[in-house]
Amino acid sequence: MRLVRPAVLSLTLIAALGACGSPKRDPYTPGFNPPVGNTRASADSRANPSDPDFKPGAPDGANADQVGLATWYGQEFAGKKTASGERFDPRGMTAAHRKLPLGTWVEVRRVDTGRSVRVRINDRGPWGDARKVIDLSRAAAEQLGMIAEGVVRVEVRVVSGPE
Repeated sequence: MRLVRPAVLSLTLIAALGACGSPKRDPYTPGFNPPVGNTRASADSRANPSDPDFKPGAPDGANADQVGLATWYGQEFAGKKTASGERFDPRGMTAAHRKLPLGTWVEVRRVDTGRSVRVRINDRGPWGDARKVIDLSRAAAEQLGMIAEGVVRVEVRVVSGPE
C-alpha cells in the first residue's frame, strides 16, 4: 500500500503538469505565414526599378501561397540523396519545402527585386526557423541574385502539382 500511493501521486502530478501547457499552432501547416518585416508595404516600394529583372508585383503576398524567408544550399550536399530519392545537384532548379508534395513546381519571387524562378520540390526543409519557407539549390539562388545575402524574403506560389 505504501508503494502504490506515491506512484499514484506521481502519475497524477505528471498528468496535471502536462495539461498546463497552452496549445501551440504548428508553424508547418499550410497557410501559416509568420509576419517577417514590413508586411503592409508593397513589393514595389522596396524594389529597385532600375534592375533589369524588376517586375512590379501586387502587394506583398497578395498572390502567394506562402510568404517568408528563402535560404539556399549548395556544394556541401552535392550527390547526397534528397527526400525524393534523387541525388542533389546544386546546378538543378530544385528546392526543399516542409510540406508541399515532392515533385510540385513552384514559383519563388524575391520580394525586394521582383526576380522570380521556377523550381521543383525534391527535398524536405528548411529546418530550425519557422520563418524560413523554402531552401533553394545554388542555381536557383543565383537566378534570384541571393548568393551573397544567403537569406531573402520571398513569395512562394504553386505552379503545378507533382509530376
